[in-house]
Amino acid sequence: MRSHKDPMTHRKRSPLPTEDSPGLDISSLIDVCFLLLIYFLVTTQIVKKEQELSSTLPVPNPTGTPVENPPLNLLIEENGNISIRTEAKLIELVESDKNSRELPTLSKRLALHKSIAQASKQNAVVTIKVDGSAKQQRVTDVLNALAGAKISEITFLESS
Repeated sequence: MRSHKDPMTHRKRSPLPTEDSPGLDISSLIDVCFLLLIYFLVTTQIVKKEQELSSTLPVPNPTGTPVENPPLNLLIEENGNISIRTEAKLIELVESDKNSRELPTLSKRLALHKSIAQASKQNAVVTIKVDGSAKQQRVTDVLNALAGAKISEITFLESS
């Protein structure tokens, strides 16, 4: 005989789930943001700005003695070509790839000019003549090459 209060017959009913407002799980979004931040931190290249390049203008020679090591005369043309002008007004094309920002040939010539100046116990001096229509980025590339060669005495000539 069964008792009146049989456990099988009197089950407690669980309450119906209440409707929750829909939510948005943003934990994966935060992970993606951190991954993007790390990616850009790792891949960003630090480039010196023009303000960080240390350069000084040469002073006139106070002793009046002739300078043994003449300055290296650079010409930056409108099309991006970089040439070296000699005293005899001969022009030697050094860099012609206007898309190259590294300027490897110019960097080698600047290092040679610096070593010649050091051998004669003088400072390496570079004069730059820029065509009025040349891009400013090309001038900055030349200044970066000068900074890489540790040449800080620079003179800009007026374009004629």
